[in-house]
Amino acid sequence: MLKDRPWTKVADQERARAGASENPPEMKPLYSVLTDSAKKYPNKIAMHYQGRDFTFAEVDEISSRFAGALLSLGVKRGDRVAIVLGNVPQYVFSFFGTLKAGAIVVNNNPLYKEKELEHQLNDAGAEVLVVSNSVVKGRDLYESVAGCRGRTHLRHVITTGMVDYGPGIKRSLAGLAGVKKVSRPDTLDFAEQVDSNKPISKAAEVNPVEDIAVLQYTGGTTGISKGAMLTHYNLYSNAARTADYLLVGHDDVSLAVLPLFHIYGLTTSMTAPFYTGSQIVLVPTFHVEEVMKTIQQRKVTVFCGVPSMYIAVNSHPRAKDFNLRSIRACMSGGSALPVAVRKRFIELTGGNLVEGYGLSETSPVTHCNPLFEGGVKDGSIGIPVPQTDAKVVDLDNAFMTLAMGEVGELAIKGPQVMRGYWNNDAETAAVLQDGWFLTGDIAKMDSDGYFYIVDRKKDMVNVGGMKVYPRDVEEVLFQHTGVKEAAVIGVPDEFSGEAVKAFVIPKEGAGNLTEKEIIDFCAARLVKYKVPKHVEFVSELPKTLIGKVLRRKLRELTPQRS
Repeated sequence: MLKDRPWTKVADQERARAGASENPPEMKPLYSVLTDSAKKYPNKIAMHYQGRDFTFAEVDEISSRFAGALLSLGVKRGDRVAIVLGNVPQYVFSFFGTLKAGAIVVNNNPLYKEKELEHQLNDAGAEVLVVSNSVVKGRDLYESVAGCRGRTHLRHVITTGMVDYGPGIKRSLAGLAGVKKVSRPDTLDFAEQVDSNKPISKAAEVNPVEDIAVLQYTGGTTGISKGAMLTHYNLYSNAARTADYLLVGHDDVSLAVLPLFHIYGLTTSMTAPFYTGSQIVLVPTFHVEEVMKTIQQRKVTVFCGVPSMYIAVNSHPRAKDFNLRSIRACMSGGSALPVAVRKRFIELTGGNLVEGYGLSETSPVTHCNPLFEGGVKDGSIGIPVPQTDAKVVDLDNAFMTLAMGEVGELAIKGPQVMRGYWNNDAETAAVLQDGWFLTGDIAKMDSDGYFYIVDRKKDMVNVGGMKVYPRDVEEVLFQHTGVKEAAVIGVPDEFSGEAVKAFVIPKEGAGNLTEKEIIDFCAARLVKYKVPKHVEFVSELPKTLIGKVLRRKLRELTPQRS
């Protein structure tokens, strides 16, 4: 399929560097990334959490006990089990336990409000849910579940404390840290369920290609969220290819600070490392000093993140006080990685930071810049990962493939592409056409087969009939020495229909940046219609939990101009 693709030459170099096979990964259940490593490396550390280590054998056994608990509660093959947890060991145990029981994981954001959570639980038809029963610094992590439980199909709610599987000292000092475990009515205790059930003797048999492993909800940043049906092989194959691409070996240490309930964190920070038998370091929340301290102490070698994380490290006044030189490979995703941010992070750490690309519907990784010397092209998402095909199609006719260099919609085909959206045939038909997934992202491809995301279809700004892609303007804004972060949207304009507006977070010590200074800076580097007409200075940008800027929120916060 890929022989006539222009990226083949570069892909051959990358495969040679990584020692990766040309053949597709084996067709295995997703839980095999854990069970295979537990057989091969039973006593090796699989997971480190705030001072406590768990071996592969321990993770395998506890997850098998949780599978037994689910079966004892009447969970059957294909039932949906919702997980509403952050980056704690219980997430890992319940994730693999659910798969071993033959059930489907429904990933949920623990910060969701009542209505958001209710929609996903009812849409998925979840009957069992795992959630924290802790109050952390005044925030009740159980509140949303308590509010909507009576309007869902839930039969069982299993609760767990944030520090239940932490080291003893952490548990004893939890109160001082503002973490309090609260007894909840009509719930089951996670640890009791694990302790009172024997490990299942054999994981459920599944058809990796057909059977759904995860319902990954997506689209919440732009509208009603939809459940992407990701099969065992979708996720297993992507874990294998991601591990190959990042050259993850069993001696690597991966920082798991991306939320595991998000598809990007799930694959790059959990299933890919487990596939290789390497260690993950669970970090519940991104606090830049804590992250740098963790990298130094645990000698982290692989750090997959989002641009805002790398920006935070780059901008921290004490960054040079930490030894970050253990970092070897980093993949940035979620949103565009500014070139200036990439170069500064490499100078600071010595590690190789490359931009990749993916979506919830593609498990998620489809593209990445090669890690070999000279393999990166600034501003590009790289080339398709092995066994993945990609093309650019006409924005109005998905069956028309565009020529090299032309701008259109990015389409993907490969083993990582979802089966479709759960209970939503209309949305599925709109994005899956003739075996290709239409991403909704506007892109172009160069003569070497490198792809460039120009922007989202829905984020394009129309200035007097001229198309402006926010990323073009943001790249220029990031070149200004006084700009820490920036985001661009279109706002109504009586003369041109729409005008460009920039939201800018100034760097500390940047002095008094003015709107005129920013506009003049852009005017010297951009064609006139792309130059921001309005600039608003802000202290923060609305983002998803993984750091993707919510342009919809920026538009909602912007007064409508007549």
